[in-house]
Amino acid sequence: MATLSHVLSLSLLLFSLAHGLNNNNPQCSDTKEQGSTLQIFHVYSPCSPFRPSKPMSWEESVLQMQAKDQARLQFLSSLVAAKPVVPIASGRQIIQSPTYIVKAKIGTPPQTLLMAVDTSSDAAWIPCNGCVGCSSNVFNSVKSTTYKNLGCQAAQCKQVPNPTCLGSSCSFNMTYGGSSIAANLSQETFTLATDSIPGYTFGCIQKTSGSSVPPQGLLGLGRGPLSLLSQTQNLYQSTFSYCLPSFKSPNFSGSLRLGPAVQPKRIKYTPLLKNPRRSSLYYVNLNAIKVGRRIVDIPPAALAFNPITGSGTIFDSGTVFTRLAQPVYLAVRNEFRRRVGPKIPVTTLGGFDTCYSVPFVVPTITFMFSGLNMTLPEDNIVIHSTAGSITCLAMAAAPDNVNSVLNVIANMQQQNHRVLIDVPNSRLGVAREACT
Repeated sequence: MATLSHVLSLSLLLFSLAHGLNNNNPQCSDTKEQGSTLQIFHVYSPCSPFRPSKPMSWEESVLQMQAKDQARLQFLSSLVAAKPVVPIASGRQIIQSPTYIVKAKIGTPPQTLLMAVDTSSDAAWIPCNGCVGCSSNVFNSVKSTTYKNLGCQAAQCKQVPNPTCLGSSCSFNMTYGGSSIAANLSQETFTLATDSIPGYTFGCIQKTSGSSVPPQGLLGLGRGPLSLLSQTQNLYQSTFSYCLPSFKSPNFSGSLRLGPAVQPKRIKYTPLLKNPRRSSLYYVNLNAIKVGRRIVDIPPAALAFNPITGSGTIFDSGTVFTRLAQPVYLAVRNEFRRRVGPKIPVTTLGGFDTCYSVPFVVPTITFMFSGLNMTLPEDNIVIHSTAGSITCLAMAAAPDNVNSVLNVIANMQQQNHRVLIDVPNSRLGVAREACT
């Protein structure tokens, strides 16, 4: 129950998604989605309604992504610490948009919604008709012939936070800072690409109050009982992969592949590690990190997997820039600076402390997992300003107000890689792929 409480907190803070695709753009057409393969879009894609209403400078966009990452890291830290920490960035309210989104058709006849994909969350949550405090873009359950509320005796009712019974229906309420959320536990037909999934269990949000939480929705790809993997075991056999497009690409279209039949055959794997306290997170064993040709000196405890403390390394689709535990990051950063050249002046930009205003040769960075080395190309290591006047190492240590023991391999470092999650065989695969 505590895990799903955290999941709802995350979904309501970080991911807003009940809008339609820009179907006037041929890149956004339904015809590209076939079988069990969905298009996956960056939030700033021409297909997405979540693009900024007015252009931001490069510096503004970087600072905004860093602020969103801080809230994300607070959420992840609360998971591994098993503490219900509300992930709100200090000093000001941060309303986060999703980073990557897919299209889902819900109900009969189908209603098209956009949903965030999140590998560190489990359940699906959608704002529904009649919701007080939600946006006007909601799922209208009245128009669907396959929608139903779940009763209090349903097993799923025990898997949501603070379940209550109004009549015979299972609902739940929770507080969130100065806000509150009420939702019905429901079932409906979900269609992903051309696959129909009848009786999918999700939270149908009925009310939000307060100013800190907007109405939002999410599709969880974790391993919990209400996740997509758990609810579709017979269809997808708890196997999926994704290829995240670079946010620099003009087309912004990657793919989410569901089920073992559509996965690549030539791919290297590293074992997935199990943390019974936080089973949804995809832990892997990071043994070392290489900068250029040198394996940097990192205290073994800073990389070690520990189910009790939650320390270790995870792959996460919701964090933008890779965040490393303090001793890990310092070792990587110092070697990176040494390779670039100690005489080249170093500047900062927000949370990035290794930026340069002159051209330099970018050293490679390799994450060395058990059985798998992931060598990052330049586009996954540094970010360049539009004018090319400043370049920053696109990694950082956890913020000062987040006591994180996690190393998070984030989506910028995953871009243009196929990441394959194979739960039955307890392994995670990575291969270079041009996603865009």
